Amino acid sequence: MSTLDNPGLLARLRGGTARLVSPRTEADRERRRIAALTLPFLALAVIGAFVPLTYMFRMSVSESRFGIEGFQLDSYAALLESMAAFVPVLGDGIAADPVYGEVVWNSLWFGALTTVVSVAVGIAIAHGLEKYSLPRKGLLVTLISFPISLPGIVVAFMIQIWFSQTGVLTNFFAALSGADPLDIALTGQPPETTLAILGLFLGYLYSMIPRATFLLRGSYAEVNDDAEEAARALGATPWQTFRYVTLPQIRPGVVGALILAFRTALAIFGTVLVLKALSVVTFRFQYEISNGYQIPMASALAGLFFVFTLLFTFLSLRYTSAEVSA
Repeated sequence: MSTLDNPGLLARLRGGTARLVSPRTEADRERRRIAALTLPFLALAVIGAFVPLTYMFRMSVSESRFGIEGFQLDSYAALLESMAAFVPVLGDGIAADPVYGEVVWNSLWFGALTTVVSVAVGIAIAHGLEKYSLPRKGLLVTLISFPISLPGIVVAFMIQIWFSQTGVLTNFFAALSGADPLDIALTGQPPETTLAILGLFLGYLYSMIPRATFLLRGSYAEVNDDAEEAARALGATPWQTFRYVTLPQIRPGVVGALILAFRTALAIFGTVLVLKALSVVTFRFQYEISNGYQIPMASALAGLFFVFTLLFTFLSLRYTSAEVSA
């Protein structure tokens, strides 16, 4: 039975709408205030998320490379076959090109590695900011937060200024060691070389560490200082105090920082586009569009990672909620 065939439901909808427009009780007025506060966020979600995502998923199954026409699942099939072909156990009987499987794998392991390092460094910085009376703490906080305001392309150019063949630090270390700046530069190297990956790694950390740090500072504000002092009074070392007293209290913040950092790692585009190291998925999006204008394949890649990130976030937040309730 449809909504139009259900007069009781229609009556409730009309009654609810009437109470929102002309509230009669305090509960009705409270609902109207909530609805009024929610409307801007709903409009932003529709314009900035629902409509673009709908268009993206529709484009991923389009038969045309230049518009939305027809329906096909070839892009998703090619992605899944490529991912299966990249796995040694599964790919023995699959003739698909494993390039997309390699791209997805590189994106996941590189994003996971930079996430873990960023959160570990963020914990150390947040611990220092909250537990010690550091000189000029306001200036330190400003400097740490500065990278958050920079787009990925600017971050990439900063890495080039410092670590390219003509970079400041590259030439400084070349002068100390007598090496050729071209041999030790972290940018301009072939994409799969260790130096190129290290340059991209530093670019990711520069963008991700501040985000993890400031989320963790909020968790440190809720830490029970009396419990830490009691542990130290009982003879616990600083490491034991952190591991058994502080870390369990900031664990929800750590999980939240992991979620935020990993999502940031998957979303970084400008840094990969400029540095062009390690064929991670963001660079592959650009490749699919600029080389043959393969928008359906690029949209399928984006859709695949959107679903993965959504599921990852949902499961992680459920874990965080369980930790908080415990």
